[in-house]
Amino acid sequence: MRRRKFIAWLGAATTPLLAPLAVRAQQAAMPVIGFLNSATSGGYAPMLAAFRQGLKEAGYAEGENVAIEYRWADDRNDRLPAMAADLVVRKVSVIVANGPAAFAAKAATATIPIVFFGGYNPVTVGLVASLNRPGGNATGVTIMNVELGPKKLELARELVPAATDMALLVNQTNPNAMPLARDMQAAAASLKLKLHVLRASTEREVDRAFESASGLRAAALVIGPDPFFNTRSAQFAALTLRHRLPTVYQYREFAAAGGLMSYGGSITDLYRLIGVYTGRILKGEKPADLPVQQSSKVELFINLKTAKTLGLNVPLSLLGRADEVIE
Repeated sequence: MRRRKFIAWLGAATTPLLAPLAVRAQQAAMPVIGFLNSATSGGYAPMLAAFRQGLKEAGYAEGENVAIEYRWADDRNDRLPAMAADLVVRKVSVIVANGPAAFAAKAATATIPIVFFGGYNPVTVGLVASLNRPGGNATGVTIMNVELGPKKLELARELVPAATDMALLVNQTNPNAMPLARDMQAAAASLKLKLHVLRASTEREVDRAFESASGLRAAALVIGPDPFFNTRSAQFAALTLRHRLPTVYQYREFAAAGGLMSYGGSITDLYRLIGVYTGRILKGEKPADLPVQQSSKVELFINLKTAKTLGLNVPLSLLGRADEVIE
């Protein structure tokens, strides 16, 4: 065989072998996002869609030019440190972490960029040095839910103007729980209300909390912000009707499921902003230089059918302020 023909034959023979190697090399070069969340994956489809939309706005599409490693702690915060450590070992490009997960991520790495999100003040809890110049390897997006706690109490008072007692439900494992309780107690005092603070971190404890609120003759229940609560809108709505207890939460999903009223930041807008920030970091921007954003969109939803079932007359002034009235 002549030399020229031999080289042509050799190239043709080795091309099928080299092609898979080229594909694997291309895949290896694809950046990987570590998505760390303290909750369960059930019920998070709308939030994940919003996150992917934010990534798309920044020029990234899952499976095309970025990969995502999902880690769900299934409401067991004690699992988060090991999950964060695993993402660090895998050398992901950036870690996206919700409220409780952000602390585990921060403890696991000082070099991999972290995009956190939650309803807390990240300066107060030690995640960043300041909102405008975070410093370090973390930045993120906050949502107005802890700050809106007292407003939820005011809205509940509008629904039940003769109330003297109300209740607040928090997840005691959430670092925001006690600061929120203090703020809510102060707001209750200004409204001349007695506020009973109830705690729940499991489904059974949620059931008991509603029973306790009824036993304490609370006129309404405000549910504090927490990832564990976010996926239990149907449970909360069912308990609202079972105990005939006016209940206020923060996301539309609660009112849509049959709950009475939702007031808070938009969780889908929050996840979209997280996706945008994640994409910017993948393009090379540093967390230290990206100011912590606040999702400023606030929404009010009222389920009028549930209000009628509970025998409540919703004031026209309140209905007029609602972003949506569900009938």
